[in-house]
Amino acid sequence: MRAGASIALVGTRGVPARYGGFESAVEEVGKRLVERGHSVVVYCRNEGQNLDRYLGMKLVNLPAVRSKHFETLSHTGVSVAHLCRHRCDAAIVFNAANAPFLPVLRARGIPTALHVDGLEWRRAKWGGAGKRYYLWAERLGVRTARRLIADARGIQEYYRERHGVDSTFIPYGAPILGHAGSNRLVEADLVPGRFHLVVARMEPENNVDLIVRGYKASGARLPLVVVGSAPHAEVYSAAVRREAVGADVRFLGSIWDQDLLNQLYANSALYLHGHSVGGTNPSLLRGMGAAAPTAALDVDFNREVLGDEGRYFADADAVAACVEWAENQGEEAVACGAALQRRAARLYDWDEVAAGYERLVQELVELDGRPARSAASR
Repeated sequence: MRAGASIALVGTRGVPARYGGFESAVEEVGKRLVERGHSVVVYCRNEGQNLDRYLGMKLVNLPAVRSKHFETLSHTGVSVAHLCRHRCDAAIVFNAANAPFLPVLRARGIPTALHVDGLEWRRAKWGGAGKRYYLWAERLGVRTARRLIADARGIQEYYRERHGVDSTFIPYGAPILGHAGSNRLVEADLVPGRFHLVVARMEPENNVDLIVRGYKASGARLPLVVVGSAPHAEVYSAAVRREAVGADVRFLGSIWDQDLLNQLYANSALYLHGHSVGGTNPSLLRGMGAAAPTAALDVDFNREVLGDEGRYFADADAVAACVEWAENQGEEAVACGAALQRRAARLYDWDEVAAGYERLVQELVELDGRPARSAASR
């Protein structure tokens, strides 16, 4: 690729990363593209933020309608309007929901790739209209993006089978921790190696209720720590808390302090991961990178990431068995955590991820405008 390509990253909350996988990817990939000599602009909707530069990336802070249904679309709309006035060599748009803006970028001559994320239409938080919208947006994205990005092989297969298109596979990276320490755990009244951990938004498809139910049915001696919240899932959150009554389940809410979060992962006896509809999940990768023994919901996405080094559950009884295994087979659990960390370092390296995005941008710049239908799988 010619030096100094200008690249726009659109459709996320932006950086500094404080929320989820998209934001972490933008931060980790964006700063590496800058280091490789490219100009990177990130469109942000972090309320109250006034930074205009971060880790070499230029930030454009624009407003959004603060609601579950319109925040993403409203912000992407104003971001695309700004981008059309200022131009770039290539744009990466995150989230299939933003597909309606791709024809605008295409008409402006800006080659664009769409990161499709997971199977958003399967999330319980979306009603019938929301599900129909996401399915429509998927079809539109397939027709109008020059490239599609899938962060998991399972997502690639879904788009191949449902829409008859190939996509470029670029996973997320895993932060590989050395010695995370444990001095911060006292803030949560926790002892290193003496607690189980869940990190998830309180949404039905993340199955926190299943994990709590299985933990409660086990012979666990250690507490279960639950990190996460969801502003639009109060009913589900309340149901999970009711499920936990009578058991040593500690709800810490959302934690944005990355040092504390790292120590929670690194010092857990078992990390339990119940996500069911995403692709390669950043929380799962963080657990692996921290060498946390891990048990995950038995779905293809999680098996793709953990491989044979993880343990799996499909019901409450299996959750209970995983918890008891971690407590009764401590040395074996620690060895499994170390094996997961080695797997993460081998397969989910941020430098390789950034190189994948750089190659994709080169393809976008060189394309003659063909849509994603002719994209080659990586």
